[in-house]
Amino acid sequence: MTRLRAAFSRSLRLRVLTLTLALFVGVALPAFGAFVWIVDTTSGRLSTLFAERQVLYDRYRGLGPLAREVALAETLARSPTIRDWALDEEHAAKKARGLDALEHFRTAFADRSYFLVIAGSGHYYFGDGNAGTDPNRPRYVVSREVPSDDWFYKTLALGGGCRLNVNNDRALAVTKVWINCVVEQKGQPIAVIGTGLDLSAFVADVVNTGQKGVETLFVDGSGAIQAIADRGKIDFASLTKEEAERNTVFQLVDKAEHRGLLASMMADLRAGRTDAATAVLDMGGRPMLVGVGHLDSLGWFNVSVMDVDAIVGRGLFAPLGALLASAIIVAALLITVFFKHSVLDRIAQTEGALRRIEEGKYGQPLASHDDDEIGRLTTALDRMARAVHENTERLEDTVRQRTDELERLAFLDSMTGIANRRGFTATFDMEIAAAREVGETVGLLLLDVDLFKSINDSRGHMAGDEVILEVARRIRDVVEERDHCARWGGDEFMVLVRGDAGDLMRAGRRLLDALRGSGIRLSDGTEIRVTTSIGGYLASADDTLSTATARADVALYEAKHAGRNRIMVHSPGQTPQTDVKVA
Repeated sequence: MTRLRAAFSRSLRLRVLTLTLALFVGVALPAFGAFVWIVDTTSGRLSTLFAERQVLYDRYRGLGPLAREVALAETLARSPTIRDWALDEEHAAKKARGLDALEHFRTAFADRSYFLVIAGSGHYYFGDGNAGTDPNRPRYVVSREVPSDDWFYKTLALGGGCRLNVNNDRALAVTKVWINCVVEQKGQPIAVIGTGLDLSAFVADVVNTGQKGVETLFVDGSGAIQAIADRGKIDFASLTKEEAERNTVFQLVDKAEHRGLLASMMADLRAGRTDAATAVLDMGGRPMLVGVGHLDSLGWFNVSVMDVDAIVGRGLFAPLGALLASAIIVAALLITVFFKHSVLDRIAQTEGALRRIEEGKYGQPLASHDDDEIGRLTTALDRMARAVHENTERLEDTVRQRTDELERLAFLDSMTGIANRRGFTATFDMEIAAAREVGETVGLLLLDVDLFKSINDSRGHMAGDEVILEVARRIRDVVEERDHCARWGGDEFMVLVRGDAGDLMRAGRRLLDALRGSGIRLSDGTEIRVTTSIGGYLASADDTLSTATARADVALYEAKHAGRNRIMVHSPGQTPQTDVKVA
């Protein structure tokens, strides 16, 4: 003891170490509490950032496959061929054309199947391309007396548009995400048409993210669960149930106030006040970070339930804890300057890097060439920042691609690849404004394939589609670089020409020659010759697209009345010009 006391009195190092140990014990407990608070706060911020990105990612993963199928089903529901058949089901020719249209769309659907239920008869037609399926005969007849057929009558009652419904079809023995679109005639529902996506495949491709600690589910507007990895929680046939009978996401939340908070988040998303909403809710006896996104075009919500400890575990901050403990000891050994230079300054830099990460600023990584605790922590933070940054860029790139695809689908004709009516409308507004600035004029050419109905009637709609595609190709090849063309609807096309009446007439002659110059070879090996009638109008400064189109349509009617295969051009204040050349 005497020797130890003597050594203690002679050794400053020992005294410093002893004092450091005493100080460490004195501050250890409050320091530990502060450290836990920092870890929890940082974990919460990082988890919230991750949750928002995850919600947007899940939203677009779910929106992609469903939005495409809904768009195709809506197009099919608006088809005049389907409407004519539904109004006169037993008419052989209308039925044949209707079945041809269904088969044409069937190959475009991801499920390679379709269904059609006609309200007047209750006949349920189904086709999936299998040899054992006869699409010419109804699969069965729906009835109000059969509870499982309630979906049909409730869909009819909802009126026009498309709805999603997860259900097990008793007659087809399949479980799918059904896309039900109402076919209307003058505002009255006459049939329900659509397709389905296999529920198991949808869950495997979209719901199962593979991300540890993350569970994704999709719910409808009332909160009824439509897709989740645990099939036992899915609310099948939500459309036919009362709200109190449904399996909802709210039933997974423990507290009433948290259920109200989740409902408020969904209401904010539905109103467009935010793109993603997050909150910590008690689920299954544990606090879980819940993120919600809105698939606005489908009426569904994607809900991501995340275990914060699994995503950003406290073990990630263990090196920082060890560093803080070491820093206290080193401070006593190396005095203030060394402690400040080697620890405090670097901790401040590390905290700055962490703060930038929390604020979403990834462009200034903290470089470190040391292999100590702070260096390893800095390297880990750099890796984490790069990973989050790369994930954010990939997500934003995906969002841009999806947005570009949706914009392209909105402005291009799906069959021919040229502009549709909406795309042409936008082009017309820009072109006429540009022409006015430089003192030029703009003209419209409205083209109509002569006797196109007879082609459909005699050769079938597939031949008609091939004619439309070839006509569109020839128009696109003839139209000059600064002019524009579009499919106006059916067998009608619109061409915008920059120039005067002479330019308009010359452009129309080129189109006439291109379309009647040679026959169109069909896929069955036969050849058909077609001609077109063209109505032209040179727009005045006061003309809108609507008025200019109406006057071009009048000119088209005159060209048709004069014998077809010709162009008739109207100009304000001038005598109509005509041109015909028999091919």
